[in-house]
Amino acid sequence: MSFAYPFVLVFLIAPVLLLVATWWKRPGNLVLPYDHSRGKRGRTLAFLVHCADSLPALALAIVVILLAGPQQLDAPQTRRKLTNIEFCLDVSGSMTAAFGEGTRYDAAMDAINTFVEKRPGDAFGLTFFGNAVLHWVPLTSDTSAFRCAPPFMDPQRSGRPYWFGGTEIGKALLSCRKVLMERETGDRMIILVSDGQSADLGGGAEEEIARKLRDEGIVVYAAHIAQGNIPDEIVDITGKTGGMAFEPGDPVALAQVFQRIDEMEAAELEKIAAEQIDDFGLWAVIGLSLLGAYLLTSFGLRYTPW
Repeated sequence: MSFAYPFVLVFLIAPVLLLVATWWKRPGNLVLPYDHSRGKRGRTLAFLVHCADSLPALALAIVVILLAGPQQLDAPQTRRKLTNIEFCLDVSGSMTAAFGEGTRYDAAMDAINTFVEKRPGDAFGLTFFGNAVLHWVPLTSDTSAFRCAPPFMDPQRSGRPYWFGGTEIGKALLSCRKVLMERETGDRMIILVSDGQSADLGGGAEEEIARKLRDEGIVVYAAHIAQGNIPDEIVDITGKTGGMAFEPGDPVALAQVFQRIDEMEAAELEKIAAEQIDDFGLWAVIGLSLLGAYLLTSFGLRYTPW
């Protein structure tokens, strides 16, 4: 057992002195006609009375102990190991193409929102890209911003900036890398959702991007939601960073892709050191019991001159 304020225990000297005074004091003498008779000395009753008189001192000792803040070690705990996940979502004009009952953009946002709800405790960020990059949601465990995001960067909205019309995946991945590098703890992951060829990949650019991501321990997964084969550059980047590229053909398959990623990057648990926690319970029960016992003995178990 330890104490948060051990110096308070010095005041235990007060109840100790009270106990000494209680057991060493002599009751006041009252001369009565039968004092010199051969009656019993009443040692048993005297012992019981001394015990009753000791209860306040013992209760005071419990108060001092409680003020010292008794503590004990909590049982070792485990917690979820943080994973920093940055969604990199294409909002170019081609994302308005039909995909299931909505557009490719609609299906992607629905799948993302479902994914984040299944992984409480992780940190998520959302980046939109076209020919430019916009970090819409910073890495956070509060996922409410994801549910509010779809209307603002919907490619079908006329107010969307025109410079998001193309597709530059390389620029977007490097920009997401900078965001993830700011997080000193936890694993790092990028989930790329796009439907087109990138204007800034090829000619060895994908090799350099994959190297930079791998050196920072960033795993890249990609969902290519368009007809045709996945671009070789995307397959190359995901493979070299330890991830994988998928080709979902409909919203159901896209949801399964995110489920597969969730299974491949399962949350890990790590042990954390036991912490000191307050341990007032037992002492509080003892103190209340002493006060209750003293209250009961006050009704009759005391010295009286008659």
